[in-house]
Amino acid sequence: MNILVTGAAGFVGSHLCESLLEEPTYHVTGVDTFIGPTPPSFKRMNLQNLLDHPRFCFMQTNLLNTNLEQLLNGVDAIYHLSAIPGVRSSWGDEFAPYMDNNILATQKLLESVKSINIKRFIYISTSSVYGEKVGKVCEDAALNPLSPYGITKLTGEQLCRVYENSFGLPLVVLRYFTVYGPRQRPDMAFHRFMRQIYTNQPITIFGDGLQTRDFTYIDDCITGTKKALTADGVIGETINIGGKERSSILGIISTLEKVTGRKALLSFSGRLKGEPHHTWADISKAERLLEYSPAIPLKGGLEKEWNYIQELYRTNPT
Repeated sequence: MNILVTGAAGFVGSHLCESLLEEPTYHVTGVDTFIGPTPPSFKRMNLQNLLDHPRFCFMQTNLLNTNLEQLLNGVDAIYHLSAIPGVRSSWGDEFAPYMDNNILATQKLLESVKSINIKRFIYISTSSVYGEKVGKVCEDAALNPLSPYGITKLTGEQLCRVYENSFGLPLVVLRYFTVYGPRQRPDMAFHRFMRQIYTNQPITIFGDGLQTRDFTYIDDCITGTKKALTADGVIGETINIGGKERSSILGIISTLEKVTGRKALLSFSGRLKGEPHHTWADISKAERLLEYSPAIPLKGGLEKEWNYIQELYRTNPT
């Protein structure tokens, strides 16, 4: 099977490519344009285990200006992860790149895909499309994004549905809930907290620290994402990919102090606009359709990310 992964040099994309290549019949083409909050040097490190693989081909290009007909030639399935991520930087003048890379690039890809015969188009979305909710959130909950970023991802979902309805796109939508682990983006909370602990700087907490998240370890996320390629009965579905352990931000910092053996210095700042106070995924559909069962405990996952952060900044000092 020939699989295209957009956003292949990113946090999730690079892990996904590695996992797909464990299957001896899979050939993977990765595309990334090296934009967003992750430094290009980090993205190149993400690709280290892939570039010499005989069944992997990488192209550094932007979907907006690449020859998609040539790129899609012979492709059987697509994972579309490519997007500019992040809530905080999606406001004001910074919105234009989000619109270009999250909406226009998705529409251009869909236009090219509509005329070829692919087995599956898997669109990676986010819990940010839900907005503020109380209790566990299932996939049919009302959608009310709180940020421009969330709006662009929801628009991407809706574009996919239009092409599904009009051209029979074999679509699966996966909504991720706060994925963490090695290679996590430097703007994400765990990476930022660990970097600040490692460099003996105060940890910046936005709000009161009592906000809670449903955290998903990268290996669990990849297991569910990979299964969406071959599982029966998933075409046309939207599926949450979340974890089984929730925690407040202050709870996470307490766990990090145990993991790192260091006392964290705390610096509180104002609450961020666009961030929900709580997220909590109902993963019963993923359990049913993907046989999804998150296995990595939160403390164990944080230990793995801490080991990565220490090595990353030992070789790339800030």
